[in-house]
Amino acid sequence: MTVHPSLQPAIDAWTHSVEAVNELVRPLAESDWNRATECPGWSVRDVVSHVIGVECEMLGEPRPIHTLPRDLRHVTDEFSRYIEVQVDVRRCHTALEMTSELEYTIIRRSRQLRNESRSPQTMIRWPLGSGDERTLERTLHVRAFDVWAHEQDLRRALGVPGNLDSPAAQLARDMLLRALPDVVARKAGARPGVTAAFDVHGPLEFLRTVRVGPQGKGTIDGSVSLGPTVSFSLDWETYVRLACGRVRPAAVADRIGVEGDRRLAGAILREFAVTP
Repeated sequence: MTVHPSLQPAIDAWTHSVEAVNELVRPLAESDWNRATECPGWSVRDVVSHVIGVECEMLGEPRPIHTLPRDLRHVTDEFSRYIEVQVDVRRCHTALEMTSELEYTIIRRSRQLRNESRSPQTMIRWPLGSGDERTLERTLHVRAFDVWAHEQDLRRALGVPGNLDSPAAQLARDMLLRALPDVVARKAGARPGVTAAFDVHGPLEFLRTVRVGPQGKGTIDGSVSLGPTVSFSLDWETYVRLACGRVRPAAVADRIGVEGDRRLAGAILREFAVTP
């Protein structure tokens, strides 16, 4: 266990999800590694490669020296080019090479996390190419969220649902909800006085209301708003797929109930994705 207890929930969530990823892919046939996922341009192999690559960077390993092909249509900006290197360099790897590297990476990262002695507020380099720094605590939360989101990508691609209420799922819920006021108030342009209610059911159930204050800033709470400007009802998995940019609202319109201001609802759903 790490020296600082406040880090342990994120470490435990990461461990639960990364081990689930390992269990999912270990028995896969070679052909299953090529199945498409909801991440644009990425197969099952590519998603696992991304997880391995980021964890290797967290271990302090140097990035691969690799030139990307020019025909990768899903690579559209500097951020996507940065993360694609760790993916493309593994596209020729066999199933055995992939599972072996994943298992070895998990062992090394788990050891690193068990021995973590730095303060939660220690600033460390963000491993995804932006060049900025974030606190260790924030970084571990984001890693747990990212691995869980990719675990779900793999589960949908392989037809093996599960862990929608895992420790990392709960952490992901809290992180996504923190982004919701900005989605409604700033990105969707909701006016002061607007209330937007979100009733989410499924393995994780919650009711949250975003309220736009006089200065145009959004806040969120768990109280019920009588007569909200707009209200949404949807299942937790659909919420995640939308918030993580895996699907467009039109593709899951039959799974979203909307009441109230339809124009505002459309604006909120168009801006719902909060991950790169």
